[in-house]
Amino acid sequence: MAVSEFNQSIIDEFRSHGGKVGGPFAGSTLLLLKTTGARSGALRTNPVMYFVDQDRYLIVASFAGAAANPPWFHNLIAHPIVEVEMGTEHFKARAEVVGEPERSQLYATIASAKPAFAEYQRKTKRPIPVIALYRQ
Repeated sequence: MAVSEFNQSIIDEFRSHGGKVGGPFAGSTLLLLKTTGARSGALRTNPVMYFVDQDRYLIVASFAGAAANPPWFHNLIAHPIVEVEMGTEHFKARAEVVGEPERSQLYATIASAKPAFAEYQRKTKRPIPVIALYRQ
């Protein structure tokens, strides 16, 4: 199954079950991140795992440890105001890439909570970005 088909199946399940999904993401906190295409200007929706950190939500541009960042990351760099679906709630947020040394500290905490993220970092040479989402 192509990544786009897999993502669409997660999006459909998320929306039909009030933000809950099964399969490999069962029990995980997922949100739907809507970004504006950096070149196309088209609205793109991607399911992304999130973590709560005080007054912000953290997402990780892991792309399962691929050599490059996921396309949605480039979109939010170009257009940092994003839309978020969390459960049945919808809101706008400002995306901000977390800088060092905070990124490394947060990534270590995230990888400790969800060991797959430690594996993703082992698979790639790039430092995997952590992005903070602030409600608007």
